[in-house]
Amino acid sequence: MPGLIGKKVGMTSVFSADGKNIPCTVIEAGPCVVTQIRTVEKDGYAAVQLAYDEKKEARANKAEKGHFEKAGTTPKYKLAEFKSEFEQELKLGDTIDVNVFENVPYVDVIGTSKGKGFQGVVKRHGFQGVGGKTHGQHNRLRHPGSLGASSYPSRVFPGMRMAGHMGNERVKVANLEIVKIIPENNLIVVKGSVPGAKGSYVMVED
Repeated sequence: MPGLIGKKVGMTSVFSADGKNIPCTVIEAGPCVVTQIRTVEKDGYAAVQLAYDEKKEARANKAEKGHFEKAGTTPKYKLAEFKSEFEQELKLGDTIDVNVFENVPYVDVIGTSKGKGFQGVVKRHGFQGVGGKTHGQHNRLRHPGSLGASSYPSRVFPGMRMAGHMGNERVKVANLEIVKIIPENNLIVVKGSVPGAKGSYVMVED
């Protein structure tokens, strides 16, 4: 089973059988169309390319239209490849929906985390800051402090935790439990949180 492309709808909570309130994320997964099949003989690896989310014909360029016409489908916004051992069982134009996860207890979800811009070391790495306001320290509360040695090695080592760009990264959350599947609306409800903002694309893998 290759997986599915979807969108993060948002978060909610459900009650378990023993009365516990479980925080959950709702994902609209599929339906996805098979638009290309990679084979070891031709491409050097086995994978299935899926397409998701309808795009207006006017917003697709000529190359995109030709690619989707080969699969007998309309233009889509999101394309993704999933490495698969079942590519021989699929063919161009096949539709994969949320029912592929019917007997799957856990899934991995890949998304792009929310971008937080340029952040300091306290927010980005959890530093404590230099300290209190005593002894005349009025402007050092959230500073990183000393960065390295003096005359030797006279430089800052690569990988030093410092201020910088935070978020907007590809994040994979593994082994999220499937709480519920709503096939009529193409929805998967998984336990826990999923990276990204509401409406962002995610990939769901077995």
